[in-house]
Amino acid sequence: MAVSMKNLDPAFQGAGQKAGTEIWRIENFQPVAISKSSHGKFFAGDSYVILKTTALKNGALRHDIHYWLGKDTSQDEAGAAAIKCVELDAALGGRAVQYREVQGHETEKFLSYFKPCIIPQEGGIASGFKHVEAEEHQIRLFVCKGKHVVHVTEVAFARSSLSHDDIFILDTKSKIFQFNGSNSCIQERAKALEVVQYIKDTYHDGKCDIAAVEDGRLMADAETGEFWGFFGGFAPLPKKTTTNEQKSIDLPSKLFCVEKGEAVPIGADSWTRELLETNKCYILDCGKEVFVWMGRSTSLDGRKSASNVVDELLRGLDRPKSHVIRVIEGFETVAFRSKFESWPQSTNVTVSEDGRGKVAALLKRQGINVKGLLKAETPKEEPHIYIDCTGDLQVWRVDGQKKTLLSSSDQSKFYSGDCYVFQYSYPGDEKDEHLVGTWLGKQSVEEDRVAASSQASKMVESLKFLPTQACFYEGNEPLQFFAIFQSFIVFKGGVSKGYKNYIAEKELSDDTYSEDGLALFRVQGSGPDNMQAIQVEPVASSLNSSYCYILHSGSSLFTWSGNLTSSESQEIVERQLDLIKPNMQSKLQKEGAESEQFWDLLGGKSEYASLKIVREAEADPHLFSCTLTKGDLKVTEVYNFSQDDLMTEDIFILDCHSDIYVWVGQQVESKTKMNALAIGQKFLERDFLHEKLSLQAPIYIVMEGSEPIYFTRFFSWDSTKSAMHGNSFQRKLAILKGDTPVLDKPKRRTPVSYTGRSAAPEKSNRSRSMSFSPDRVRVRGRSPAFNALAATFENSNARNLSTPPPMVRKIFPKSVTPDSAKLASRSAAIAALTSSFEQPPPARQFIIPRSPKLGPETSKSTPETISRQNSVEESKPKPETIQEDVKENEAEDDEGLPVHPYERLKTTSTDPAEDIDVTKRETYLSRDEFKEKFGITKDVFYKMPKWKQNKLKMALQLF
Repeated sequence: MAVSMKNLDPAFQGAGQKAGTEIWRIENFQPVAISKSSHGKFFAGDSYVILKTTALKNGALRHDIHYWLGKDTSQDEAGAAAIKCVELDAALGGRAVQYREVQGHETEKFLSYFKPCIIPQEGGIASGFKHVEAEEHQIRLFVCKGKHVVHVTEVAFARSSLSHDDIFILDTKSKIFQFNGSNSCIQERAKALEVVQYIKDTYHDGKCDIAAVEDGRLMADAETGEFWGFFGGFAPLPKKTTTNEQKSIDLPSKLFCVEKGEAVPIGADSWTRELLETNKCYILDCGKEVFVWMGRSTSLDGRKSASNVVDELLRGLDRPKSHVIRVIEGFETVAFRSKFESWPQSTNVTVSEDGRGKVAALLKRQGINVKGLLKAETPKEEPHIYIDCTGDLQVWRVDGQKKTLLSSSDQSKFYSGDCYVFQYSYPGDEKDEHLVGTWLGKQSVEEDRVAASSQASKMVESLKFLPTQACFYEGNEPLQFFAIFQSFIVFKGGVSKGYKNYIAEKELSDDTYSEDGLALFRVQGSGPDNMQAIQVEPVASSLNSSYCYILHSGSSLFTWSGNLTSSESQEIVERQLDLIKPNMQSKLQKEGAESEQFWDLLGGKSEYASLKIVREAEADPHLFSCTLTKGDLKVTEVYNFSQDDLMTEDIFILDCHSDIYVWVGQQVESKTKMNALAIGQKFLERDFLHEKLSLQAPIYIVMEGSEPIYFTRFFSWDSTKSAMHGNSFQRKLAILKGDTPVLDKPKRRTPVSYTGRSAAPEKSNRSRSMSFSPDRVRVRGRSPAFNALAATFENSNARNLSTPPPMVRKIFPKSVTPDSAKLASRSAAIAALTSSFEQPPPARQFIIPRSPKLGPETSKSTPETISRQNSVEESKPKPETIQEDVKENEAEDDEGLPVHPYERLKTTSTDPAEDIDVTKRETYLSRDEFKEKFGITKDVFYKMPKWKQNKLKMALQLF
């Protein structure tokens, strides 16, 4: 149901069309818009309508409507505000949730719009009052309650108003005092300080002193004595007596149907969705909360009638301050749905291109031209990785309580039946950052999973809780994980004792990958820095038209390209072939033109999928405060959150649907910190928002003071706040008084010049890309301090001080031994690193090493360049990997290189040129042929950004 715009109140015209808050005051029973400068200023004698419009990630707008009733507003004004909310909601499409807000008993969601608080003023328009004009400053006393948002209520300025349980703010002409009751918590005290700041800025133009007074402190200091002087001197506070505050009583829920302007009780043993009819309105009375459910087929008058009925019902029950929440059929809140024993999953129908894609793939297999049938994909923005990919990676395979450090050539090859622990150190914006994570294979046993999580937690604990900890399940890895590993292969089966014992006990066949056996790999990814090969069942139903595959058995090797794949996907297959079967020639099979031998290996033809496997999309984030008591997890949502809502004494969970982040404050006990992963897992199990969270969603444990950019991106982040000393109250008091001592920040290990490149010479391994700062290329390696701390977790005989990234063999590379990079001794390497960090050379005098050419004549290094090489690099031989990093905006010097014809340089050439750098095929073209093929000169080409160069090379099969 929707309201015609011509019937809409003129004041609501254009409302809710963009994100923000809009407010109307009821004047003579009509809404009048309030200017933005007056938002948050409410008068006790008035009623208001508030519309909050939020822009969601999917591009839609969400509307929440509130009507606020001052304590002195008239019943007619309150009724008019309620009716106007119904009209506004209908005009917006009938999807908004509507809330009744009573002065002094507002919902946390409403108060979050006006942080830090609202302090209603006396007076009103519609009730006949005149707004109180500013006069001589009067001393006022406020009581503050709440850990996440603050309910501020003005109380009588008298000693009898004070208590041990709450926080009070005494606002005098020259100074604002905050009195902290002895039974109040630190988080409430910290939040109350935000109210102090608000009062200082609003009523004192930011010019007055601030003092904090602790309950129980006698006359120990001048400020305490000054505070008690306003109350006639110090005297003990009495014990709390019964107040007139509404007590929250757990009452059994009651369901009413609204019929002919009356609430008719419904008798039922339990509430189910089937009780609610689409052409009626219902009232669900849950005590403190009262819900009004309005069917989609109800009329506007019927909804207005239900609004009046619920007001009369609450007046009759003498509960005028209960929260009233009105919901529309199909858009019910989680709180409402949770009151019912059974509530079916949403069956909203969405239009998609899935059916069209399936039909196109089927016809294409039959050789039919499907041009025009498939809708062209809209170009998608490259997803951000939010992590520097030039760091140092180490990987251990878990085998019960033991773990084995993997060599550089094996650290990106995982088995589905095993579990792994990895440690990644990388340069952050202000300091070195660290990630310790676990990867749990689909076929892995519980024993190994528990051991992997335990070892990762102990590693984080031994490193003073500096690293972020992560838990990833096979098939649910985030983009950051693949970006760190770059090239990633998952084999079937496993090698751990736990896995072997399990399949023996269950008498299962061991399908662990064998190089000579039958194996089928699905190849996926977006490029050389993000490519995966996942071993799947070797049957035709495992194929998918949107992917390329590698199939091998004995001496037979095939690559299969689905009809919906791109040339980039086929290039990734070639690169993965060099890792899985580097010395064999493959036979290309295109979908629809496969050989009999290909189908025979897969056991014959069968139907298979055509749609890409899509990872859960990141949704709008929700922040929850968490408490775990005797295994029971309780959460409270923090609305419209900011960094200031993260209290150092607490644990918070940021729920993004696809991933969750468990933020742990510095003041949290070590024992509780160790349980952070268990808290995250319980959160996934409970699924508080009923959003079908995957139990295998990635979990990140983020420690205060070490927040990575992929967490801070959800906030407007100030790193100095999380680096401060003290508890939440002490920190905010220091900020309020302009005294903000911070912890010493760890220095980055390598000075970075303003050009964006590290000042130190680069190592001879492939540089990694960075999504959030593409112009900044870093040196791969870890800080010596972090290496020393991690030493206890590594095999002393196989110490990997600076592990090179996964080695990617190009097409026709020179031979490389798996472990060609032998490592220096631990002490010598650390000493060498330390000395090089303590005496950094001048930033701009280094010559960035050029990519080595594999032709007959290699570029010569100058004596100056050689003399500046890092001592660690001299202490170990360099593996013969091909360096892909090229300085942009600089033409390659191709002098002395042999010239080859284009046909021999293509990746698909049947007579390929030998002894060339396969990442720089274009450099071997003559200048004339280069211009003929590319349409531009070499000088112009090398001035292009790297990604543009690669795009042109891909089109010409030179990449």
